[in-house]
Amino acid sequence: MITLRQAVTARATVAGRRIAVTVAASALAGLVAAAVPAVAAPPPDGGAGARFDAAGADLVSITLRDGKLYLRAREAAADGQPVDRVEPAGRLLGPDGGAAVRVPDHPAFEFLGTPGRPMWALTAGDTEFTSLDTTGVRRAEVRAGVVELSLGTVDGPGDFVAYTLAGLGAPTPLFGTVDGSPRRAELPASTRTGALVWLFGAAGDYSVPLTATATLADGTRASSDAVYRVRVPEFGTPVDADVPAPAPQPAPMREVERPATAARQSAGASLTPSAAQPLLAAPAEKLNTAASSGRVVIDDGHVDMGPQLDGSDWTIRLKDDTVTPAVWRNLADVVLHVMDNAKTTVPDGADFLGSPGDPVWLLAQAQQSGIVWPGWNTQHPSVVSGIRGSVRWTFAGAEGPGRFTLFLTGSFGAAEVLFDSTKDTPQRLDIPANTHAHGNWAFSAPGLYRLSFEMSATTTAGAEVTDTRTVTFAVGEATDPSTGFGPGSGSGGNGSGSGGNGSGNGNLPRTGSSWRVPALGVGFVLVGALVLVLLRARRQVGGVDVGLHAGSPSVASGSWWVAASGKQPPNGSS
Repeated sequence: MITLRQAVTARATVAGRRIAVTVAASALAGLVAAAVPAVAAPPPDGGAGARFDAAGADLVSITLRDGKLYLRAREAAADGQPVDRVEPAGRLLGPDGGAAVRVPDHPAFEFLGTPGRPMWALTAGDTEFTSLDTTGVRRAEVRAGVVELSLGTVDGPGDFVAYTLAGLGAPTPLFGTVDGSPRRAELPASTRTGALVWLFGAAGDYSVPLTATATLADGTRASSDAVYRVRVPEFGTPVDADVPAPAPQPAPMREVERPATAARQSAGASLTPSAAQPLLAAPAEKLNTAASSGRVVIDDGHVDMGPQLDGSDWTIRLKDDTVTPAVWRNLADVVLHVMDNAKTTVPDGADFLGSPGDPVWLLAQAQQSGIVWPGWNTQHPSVVSGIRGSVRWTFAGAEGPGRFTLFLTGSFGAAEVLFDSTKDTPQRLDIPANTHAHGNWAFSAPGLYRLSFEMSATTTAGAEVTDTRTVTFAVGEATDPSTGFGPGSGSGGNGSGSGGNGSGNGNLPRTGSSWRVPALGVGFVLVGALVLVLLRARRQVGGVDVGLHAGSPSVASGSWWVAASGKQPPNGSS
């Protein structure tokens, strides 16, 4: 029985310096070989032929309603739509969008079988990673707060293996057909686990049966079955690459009991399905688009920073999913409290975080119970319909007692730095509209941090809009989050904005370098990088643009995977 933790990955360059932990060509154990080009293929016999886009999807979405459990799948683009979850058996995954990889010669990946053998990954990593979603099951509704996911008899020409990446890239096997593989895993309820990797050993059609089971609070058992149809194309031999040794695993995270106050938010809103039909109609997300007032401290659950457009007023706010329905809050009214259950130590090879053994507070790329999970999105309906092109996200500087780093974790453990407070600023990257992503937010010392960010775009009317705001983190349980509130300021319109919700003048030291992730916060493992960045992003560090090219068929050297929870759903939903 496996208990999950999660992670994510991606790629980056800091001030023109490549922080590659091993990502040179493409290899399962640390490198993506080459993206497999789209292949036109007829649907399997008896299938409707509808394609399912696995990129960024909740590949396994489990919900509980009226005592019934539902196992479905949800595309990233369908999140928040009236019809969002589908029966997997009615859709076809592949053959396009995946990547050929090679099993690394490393003990951490022994569960994949013979080192060096080629395999095919369902998605090519980065924010394309799929997720396991149990946010539709409240912890109190099931005993032990878990849902069991088990693998049936797989029909296909080769092996199948599923695993997740935790924190800094340590793999957690879920189930598979390779000798010695587990056949079931325990998933925490009310959680989205990202950095989910599905690998296949040969070309051809596969049927992958899964069963979700839970013991309800009243002692009754509920279950749901689903069959995933996957078409794996012929794939070439991946390029070999060295794989750095993973860091040792830290002690398990502990739950921190905190008093319930009006200011403190509880984790996770439920997603509810309707009756079991090939297409499950779920009510569209009810989202308060107006800014909510009142100061809050958030130390658990999902939040995203992102822009809103109201006429000519462009304002960066925080989307708070720890309440139902979700609300958008003014950043000056929010302090994110990083508790000590997010504290770990810097592993060897992660010099971008400090010296080996140094403490670091890590908000991982993938969601963890009891830890706030910040991300960023450009999904507000006003942004999706109101701008041309991408949103430019700029890290303007940081104020705090230690180092701040935002980085992505790769599918075989490698990481890439996006923003680094010890580097020159501004550090910039472009985020496509309708994007939702997460990364690893790391802080080297306890205390109060104020991070200054700017977001800008061009409206459909051709006007340039920009806003600058400050995101405040109180790191460590000994740090009083109430000291992080301040008058705040920001243009909120088409000016540049002066914004800081701490000091009020927004004049912060400059630092940093670029882009997206959600990770685990316990254990870094830099084990190579299944590299192949599929989301287009241009980053600019100190005035120099660094491109992250989406959909490239070649392997991106020095890239990191951006895993899991990072999804790209539309229409303002997260």
